[in-house]
Amino acid sequence: MMFYTTAINGVFAFLIAGGILFTRGGVTNELLLNLIFYIVITPVIGTTLTKIMFMSEDAMIVSDAINRIDEVLNKKPLSESSVNNIPKNNGITLEHVSYAYDKESQAIPKKNALNDVSLSIEPGQTVALVGASGGGKTTLANIVTRFFDPGEGRVLIGNIDIRDIPKETLMNKVSFVFQNSRLIKASILENVRMAKPNATREEIAHALEAAQCLDIIEKLPNGIDTVVGTKGVYLSGGEQQRIAIARAILKNAPILILDEATAFADPDNEVRVQQALSALSKGESADSPRKTVIMIAHRLSSIADADCIYVLQDGEIVESGTHSGLIERNGIFTKMWKNYSEAAEWKILNENKGLEVNA
Repeated sequence: MMFYTTAINGVFAFLIAGGILFTRGGVTNELLLNLIFYIVITPVIGTTLTKIMFMSEDAMIVSDAINRIDEVLNKKPLSESSVNNIPKNNGITLEHVSYAYDKESQAIPKKNALNDVSLSIEPGQTVALVGASGGGKTTLANIVTRFFDPGEGRVLIGNIDIRDIPKETLMNKVSFVFQNSRLIKASILENVRMAKPNATREEIAHALEAAQCLDIIEKLPNGIDTVVGTKGVYLSGGEQQRIAIARAILKNAPILILDEATAFADPDNEVRVQQALSALSKGESADSPRKTVIMIAHRLSSIADADCIYVLQDGEIVESGTHSGLIERNGIFTKMWKNYSEAAEWKILNENKGLEVNA
């Protein structure tokens, strides 16, 4: 850009040199007037062309931004039912659910992300969804929380179709811990309090303790009042996930959805996150029974104790059962478990020294 600007705005220098060197009749008034004209007009042309270039670039950026805004604004909101039923319990049922994401081009055939999926989760059960990426695990979890409605079939919570449950009631019924947990630029206290705006500092402190966050709070300059994202205060992915778990603990919703909650945790953080998740899934009292938990995991060791494991492949449930039962079946899950175990326990043999190093 520097050389381009110099060349465009410096063309008049070549005009002056050429006019002086190649003028046979000497420097005349007419030549001087022509030189002055070109010296004045050349930068104007260069500046104009540069502004047109930048204007065209900005126009493309603005057009793309407007299209993306319009795409959001043109989305139709989910229908609101006037029935307003309240779920009887925390059980979850999917009946012949199918869903396909919209394609921009109608020439491309739609492929179902979920295809005729049926399952039943009893209140207080912990189930796990496993399978290769793109198998439909996150889509299934999103449909349970009604981030979108299924194309076919229906989802029931407490024997009530989620389309007949008031939006506020449904959102109060479910807590999420996503794979990419992010905190807003506010204090730790305010980040956790988002789950329960009227929570006291004592309640927030208890939630942070249950989420194994005390080591995080201790190293922050102002404790739970430290603002994240200012003055060099940043948290790792695993630490952010523990704060997100504290938020879910504070909300204390009866249904919990964990989407790769340990994805960005290092070994030390993973142990703490697992302890926090264990505390989160348990009821705090007789009035708060054990939660219904849906776990999405690639780290198969984290779901070994699940009441039921569903293996998804190409949007369909191909296997289901307990960990030991699936291993005995010697099917897809057995192969996944074998590959996971080999990857987790690989050894490097130093041929020169005869040393083995456990990963």
